[in-house]
Amino acid sequence: MLAEIITIGDEILIGQIVDTNSAWMAKQLNAAGIKVKQITSVSDDADHIIEALGQAEKRADIILMTGGLGPTKDDITKYTLAKYFNMGIRRDPEVLAHVEEIFRRFNRPMIESNNKQADVPDGCTVIQNKNGTAPCMWFEHNGTIFVSMPGVPFEMMYLMDDEIIPRLKEKFELPFIYHKTILTANLGESFLAQQIEEIEDSLPPSIKLAYLPKLGQVRLRLSTSGADEAKLKADVEVFVQRIIAKIKPYIVAEDDIAIEKAILNIMDEKRLTLSTAESCTGGYIAQLITQHAGCSSVFAGGAVAYSYELKESVLGVKAETLAKYGAVSEQTVKEMASGAIINFKTDYSVAVSGIAGPDGGTVDKPVGTVWIAVANKNGVVAKLFNFGSKRAQNIERSAIAALTMILNLLKEDNN
Repeated sequence: MLAEIITIGDEILIGQIVDTNSAWMAKQLNAAGIKVKQITSVSDDADHIIEALGQAEKRADIILMTGGLGPTKDDITKYTLAKYFNMGIRRDPEVLAHVEEIFRRFNRPMIESNNKQADVPDGCTVIQNKNGTAPCMWFEHNGTIFVSMPGVPFEMMYLMDDEIIPRLKEKFELPFIYHKTILTANLGESFLAQQIEEIEDSLPPSIKLAYLPKLGQVRLRLSTSGADEAKLKADVEVFVQRIIAKIKPYIVAEDDIAIEKAILNIMDEKRLTLSTAESCTGGYIAQLITQHAGCSSVFAGGAVAYSYELKESVLGVKAETLAKYGAVSEQTVKEMASGAIINFKTDYSVAVSGIAGPDGGTVDKPVGTVWIAVANKNGVVAKLFNFGSKRAQNIERSAIAALTMILNLLKEDNN
């Protein structure tokens, strides 16, 4: 069973908003046993939408659309769908009553454009949108299902979870799709592929292996599908264990999680605490950590100390260290990490100081020079990195390198 997602709106194509709807929908469809064939974004133009629908109908069994269902003139999706299916437009009384109730609840007057929210193509099945005024519309045409939903994420998510996915499961006998992900670090994609080449070559046609690289990490995803869930999982697990045995030093987690979440899981299990001392990353490491629920059991907090004064007063870096070696140095970053352990009273800490760019570099310390230190109560280790000239990438690379160093120290301590 193949699906295609079409997102509608000029705001997506000019980069004004990021299309998060497609990624979320694809994940839900995959979990339900429906493979996404293609994702397409089109402008608020009737001809473009019709062309996209025609192409999608050739490829997919299910076509899911979001966007273009508001009360303004640029919201043309339902009129375009009526044209595509050669249908008239009717005003649905249940939708109209729903819209009127929403306006009554918020004590707001209705105008004609609001009444038009209840206008739908004649031949569609209307699905009420309990979280908004624009209804969801379901069409069946030449054996293909078309579903048009609002582009507002929380409205679309409710409709997918409570209405669309259950209807699709009821209509089709869907297979079970299974993914198993292994998170690795400290080994590049090509070297990783070389290490597990023999295992990859022995995979049966029913199991696919994908490499998903991202700045110092590579996720390995094994995927399969079929009717027997238990057998699928058992078949994949055989190869998972072979891969783990082959590259054990580089394994971060046997799950599809971020590296900081893997660190939190390990530290939480061992009742360890962590603090951060950041300069050039500006709190980005702390942000990565605190996006995960339950992080407070591990993460005590940290400092963003750009100036010499804050490095001294908050982290206890010596004035003579800064004067002699500068902020971006092994000596300074070690004192930052040690100061975080002492002042924040944690078991582990990580400190980063560097030149993110695009300016501020020197001959001795060019843009992209970053010192990172990790510490525990037994000592502190530091490492020099030389990244590129792009500020955003330097910050992200520094954060991932810092998290990898924490993970490595945790592994060493547990060996």
